[in-house]
Amino acid sequence: MPLFPQITHHGAVSGVTGSCHELHADGANSYLVDCGLFQGADASSGGRAGQGRLDIEFPLDTVRALIATHVHIDHVGRIPYLLAAGFKGPILCSEPSAKLLPIVLEDAFKLGVSRDQRQVERYIKLIEQRIIALPYKIWFTLQESAELICRVRLQRAGHILGSAYVEFDLQYPRTGEKKRVVFSGDLGAPHAPLLPAPKPPHCADILVIESTYGDRNHEDRRTRRQRLEAVIERALKDQGTVLIPAFSIGRTQELLYELETIIHNKAKRLPVVGASLLANSPSDSENSTNWPELPIILDSPLASRFTAAYRELQPFWNQEALKRVQSGRRPLGFEQLITVDSHGEHIRMVQHLARTARPAIVIAGNGMCSSGRIVNYLKAMLGDSRHNVLFVGYQAAGTPGRAIQSHGPAGGYVDFEGERLDISAGISSIGGYSAHADQDGLIKFVTGMRRMPSHIRIVHGEQKAKQTLAERLDALYQGKQQALQLTIPQ
Repeated sequence: MPLFPQITHHGAVSGVTGSCHELHADGANSYLVDCGLFQGADASSGGRAGQGRLDIEFPLDTVRALIATHVHIDHVGRIPYLLAAGFKGPILCSEPSAKLLPIVLEDAFKLGVSRDQRQVERYIKLIEQRIIALPYKIWFTLQESAELICRVRLQRAGHILGSAYVEFDLQYPRTGEKKRVVFSGDLGAPHAPLLPAPKPPHCADILVIESTYGDRNHEDRRTRRQRLEAVIERALKDQGTVLIPAFSIGRTQELLYELETIIHNKAKRLPVVGASLLANSPSDSENSTNWPELPIILDSPLASRFTAAYRELQPFWNQEALKRVQSGRRPLGFEQLITVDSHGEHIRMVQHLARTARPAIVIAGNGMCSSGRIVNYLKAMLGDSRHNVLFVGYQAAGTPGRAIQSHGPAGGYVDFEGERLDISAGISSIGGYSAHADQDGLIKFVTGMRRMPSHIRIVHGEQKAKQTLAERLDALYQGKQQALQLTIPQ
């Protein structure tokens, strides 16, 4: 077996956050795939809780480029620290990600470094100068010498807008050796709003694959809109607010798309009246929800910026979504949508909904309830049985979201910043809204290749998920009587 390529994992090994993988093409050239923040229990593991595992603790002397699979913070959030550590190379990403990445990193810089506007502007200018936007499906040459030819190509991953899996084509002219290395990034699932489903690559010698849902399959995604509608209808009968924690990019836009669909279908049978949050009482009867009058509140300035960017990136939407726009509908900007921007507006909204229990749907970040505006809503409403919390995404171990999801249905409690809150609100979860491929989807990504990999490295999952996926892959390869080197990095 040749000495190169080699892969070192700097994150997403013991959990699902902090993605950072280094492909050593040869002794002089290596490439990073993602450089993300650790979150939840991952952030305090390894005895480095004080720093939140932000420091770049690996040498950068051979790192020639960073390839970002997508712009979620657990995949790009450590880029400021990477630059501070001396990284001088380009940041490669898809064309949609090139538009979204500065928004993400501006927010991360303000939260973690400085809110000084001049510093922020200088930093974002530096980021924009480093970005190289790659079209999907096109090979880009990173290195061409007598020792190494390295090309990279991005393919749609279907996880969020701009997400990609990464193909490396490595050639060693002196020996004639060739290797194809694929990093899955975060793979999406079929039937997602706005995005086409990912298609597997033609081949891979080495595959680094995520395993977030490696031990389970999602609920039927084809009927998830009906389940979303049913859960919200049931929750609103309590005459309170439905809180949906959601990540600013990806999940929020999917939810808006689905809610617009429900409202559109309901409006065919009901007179349309503009939503008014200032009404003193619900206009609807106690037994049914008047969806065309139901306020949908997006309380996240960052999510609002991303939603506007999504609208500008319509050429990357799937055909179904584009047809809706062409018919005159506004899937991400419908009439009932109310956006909350300033902190003052946010506090007034929390107080108003907590006091009146006016039926409404609130989408607020962040998705795992570890910070952001959703925390203020939860503090104000978790103790009131009229309200409901609906989880539509993965809740990592060690996050408040996981605690609420696990202990809330049994009337438990959650700790927020040292404050213990009893949970009286209703708690529901819809698994079909995960932006990640499930176990079957991950398996199909492998089996869909014309030439399946001989070496698979399983990352980005909790231990049970990784082990279960490994067992399925091992059985699959044995059934095909094909050799497989299976690695679960520790």
